[in-house]
Amino acid sequence: MAGSLHVRNLDEDLISKLKLRAARHGRSAEAEHRAILRQVLDSEPEPSFDDLAAELRQLTASRKQTPSELLQREGRDER
Repeated sequence: MAGSLHVRNLDEDLISKLKLRAARHGRSAEAEHRAILRQVLDSEPEPSFDDLAAELRQLTASRKQTPSELLQREGRDER
């Protein structure tokens, strides 16, 4: 199932560049927009779980961490 995407508040300069690029490639501006999105997003590698976990650890490094065994114990004690 295909979806729709509406992009608002684009600069006129950007729209002109998109139309010129589309004309060079013999496509409509909409088709060129799809091609650009596909090219950029298909070439972007998906981060591995390890990379995402490392990023999360870095983002939360300054926060107080509670060991999971304490959280489990508290959960059992509340029952």
